[in-house]
Amino acid sequence: MTGPHDMDGSDTDPSGMDTSGTDPSDTAPPDPGAAVMALLAPGAPFEMAVEDVLGEPMQVFVQRARSLRELLAQAGRFGDSDYAVFHDGGRRRVLTFADHQRRVASVAAAMTDRGVAAGDRVAILAANCPEWIVAFWATVSLGAVAVACNGWWTRDEIQHALVHTAPKLLVADVKRLARLEGEDPGMPVVVIEEDFADLEAFVPDAALPDVEIDEDQPALLQFTSGTTGRPKAAMLSHRNVVGFVQVVSFLGAAQTASVGLPSTGPSRPRLAVFPMFHISGLQSASITPMATGAGNVWPMGRFDPATVIRLTTEEGIYAWNGTATHMFHLLQDPTIGTLDVSLVQTVGIGGSATTPELVRATEERFPHLVDTFTSGYGLTEAGGMVSHASNAMLKANADSVGMAMPTVGIRIVDEDGLEVPEGVNGSICVRSPLVMLGYWGDSKASSEAFLPGGWLVTGDYGRLVGGELFLASRLRDLILRGGENVYPMEVESRLEQHPAVAECAVYGVEHPMLGQEVKAVVVLRAGESLDLDAARSFCGEALAGYKLPEYLEVWNGPLPRNASGKVVKAVLRGEADQTFIEE
Repeated sequence: MTGPHDMDGSDTDPSGMDTSGTDPSDTAPPDPGAAVMALLAPGAPFEMAVEDVLGEPMQVFVQRARSLRELLAQAGRFGDSDYAVFHDGGRRRVLTFADHQRRVASVAAAMTDRGVAAGDRVAILAANCPEWIVAFWATVSLGAVAVACNGWWTRDEIQHALVHTAPKLLVADVKRLARLEGEDPGMPVVVIEEDFADLEAFVPDAALPDVEIDEDQPALLQFTSGTTGRPKAAMLSHRNVVGFVQVVSFLGAAQTASVGLPSTGPSRPRLAVFPMFHISGLQSASITPMATGAGNVWPMGRFDPATVIRLTTEEGIYAWNGTATHMFHLLQDPTIGTLDVSLVQTVGIGGSATTPELVRATEERFPHLVDTFTSGYGLTEAGGMVSHASNAMLKANADSVGMAMPTVGIRIVDEDGLEVPEGVNGSICVRSPLVMLGYWGDSKASSEAFLPGGWLVTGDYGRLVGGELFLASRLRDLILRGGENVYPMEVESRLEQHPAVAECAVYGVEHPMLGQEVKAVVVLRAGESLDLDAARSFCGEALAGYKLPEYLEVWNGPLPRNASGKVVKAVLRGEADQTFIEE
């Protein structure tokens, strides 16, 4: 998850004392480090302590909700403020925090009446809509487990997920049910367009459920992106998801405190375009607002950059969030010239890497965001957040993904599970209250995912230097050329700096003597050209000879990606078809 963050100036210091008109020589500049550490001090909002988490001592936030239902109940303080605003063509649908909670309570009562109990699964298979959010919150408030189904799955993928997770109830929209071609899914179905209104009106004055919920019981089954095979269902507990919310909230508070601004709360909404089954659509845009009170604007249907640009003005959206592909579409849309660029105070990229070309294009359109890009690292199994890199870190080292977030531990190990010396590349392992419980119904994969002590093996390769994490590559993507390791991300980062390259991907191809050689696939900017010799020459200015591509393919159109925005290299290699089509 990456993106720039920009703060407005202020005449008020953190103490609340008005300093406008004060002689600057009489006012000491704020100490950013001290301001951030104050957030973690005893009694502060993000105070930490060591507690037992599933048999392992871990740092946790002391002041935390013990369940998602408790987090939902606490959000009652935001009352009639907008929680989610949906735009469906000419229709504007609004959920305030208070109205949302009333709907959740009624739907939870209706689910109970239909036999759903704590521990049962409720699958949600639908496009982004208010009913998706309400169904999720009703499910977890009952102590049941929400199964976040990928809305772009085909018939076979839907059937696999339903058989694998055995839901007690399926909540789905008509379009996705049609993919089953009339086949009985094997459990009762609530059709959103036909049945959901009855659930919302089942007990209009219902209270939230009061069933006991343990913070370490499963709350959510969220499927991995499946770039290398059939997706697995990561089990995330109430503690895991609440932990994500706290880490994100801390990051926002720390960025505010570090520039000496008071935390006054959000006044304008953010853009929400990620699918709700994705971390950025669910944990970030649908769950975190319960702690922050920050609303979101959701354009429904197929992504249309002109609509987003119009809504930015109409709704006063201050933050754009999306994949790199979303951002390129927005920046290249003809109507962007009508936008008051000062409205957009931050641009966040999730699900895929931020390329130098995207940074350049964003800063050209939004000059006030120059030098504000930051970067982060996370994965579904680690609960979504591991580390965060400041703009200064990125300027110093483009492959930095920053320092571990509070409560998160990082360890680099070799193939035997032993820690490697500082600065040596190895397998990145993570331990934190955010890390998943395991994979649903797959004890073998769960066992292989963890080292003793609760350390998650991320499948990524990198190194630690002074506590700063540097990402090298996915272990499964590592290219072994003549006994030397080639990290695709390193070659990709270099190629992306070429002025002719809009985006690229690098992978290994078989070689009878060397084992593998390097192949690069590039998408060129309009009117540009690039051949293999030029690409090798450019890369050779910064990379060793064995890392240079031996093959270059120019790809027509954007690179194939999954619903999370990640490049599917199996499609580039011809091993799979591109099944994801944005709707």
